[in-house]
Amino acid sequence: MKILKHLPNAVTLLNLLCGCLAFISIFTGQVYLVPFFIAVCLFADYSDGLLARLLKVSSPMGRELDSLADMVSFGVVPGAMLFYLINESKGIPINHVDFMDWTTMVGMVGFLVTLFSCIRLAKFNLDTRQTEGFVGLNTPACTIFVLGLLLITLYDIYELKSFVLNEQFLYIVTVALSYLLIAEIPMFSFKFKDFDWKTNKIRISFIIVSIICIFVGFATDGFGAALSFIIICYLIFSFVLWMAGLIKREKRDF
Repeated sequence: MKILKHLPNAVTLLNLLCGCLAFISIFTGQVYLVPFFIAVCLFADYSDGLLARLLKVSSPMGRELDSLADMVSFGVVPGAMLFYLINESKGIPINHVDFMDWTTMVGMVGFLVTLFSCIRLAKFNLDTRQTEGFVGLNTPACTIFVLGLLLITLYDIYELKSFVLNEQFLYIVTVALSYLLIAEIPMFSFKFKDFDWKTNKIRISFIIVSIICIFVGFATDGFGAALSFIIICYLIFSFVLWMAGLIKREKRDF
């Protein structure tokens, strides 16, 4: 039983490890490994909290570990992916990156997402409003969106590679994501406390929509585009629900 109580933290550390491996994969030119490592990060990030609740071993330390792991997997890694994409848009392969070259250094703009992810995670730890939902875009969703862009460029999904590998487009995406991470916009979460339809209808409905998008993506060899599209739908869906008064934004308490 003593071993079991450490299981959620071990899963959190798996999230951190795979985030480190994803980062290394980007800067060693093995970008095709990134989707696998991020998939494990996402699974571990969702599972650690679920395990903690099931085993009834939630603790302040577990919460802090989770944020620290998320900072790497869903803060540093998306910034690195954007850095990679911006340099690719300028025809600079990752193995030719020269940090003494101003042309390459401009790609550091991508790490704005990392800085704002750090602010978001710090706010999340202090904000008691975000127990059942989110205020602003959560970092895993941000990472999934950027991963979708990366997959589009790797496999030229729907011939969108040239569209994504546009320097100005990537700057706009970086700034938009940075803003959304700290925006005072309420968004629903995917945490289930029970399986009652009445309390989970928004979550369940969106999951069904997401599954359909993923299925269509696989069927048309457009999985990467499906990932980014799902996050766009998530943002639109949350905004519409907010405007309709179905999810509310409380006042900040810090």
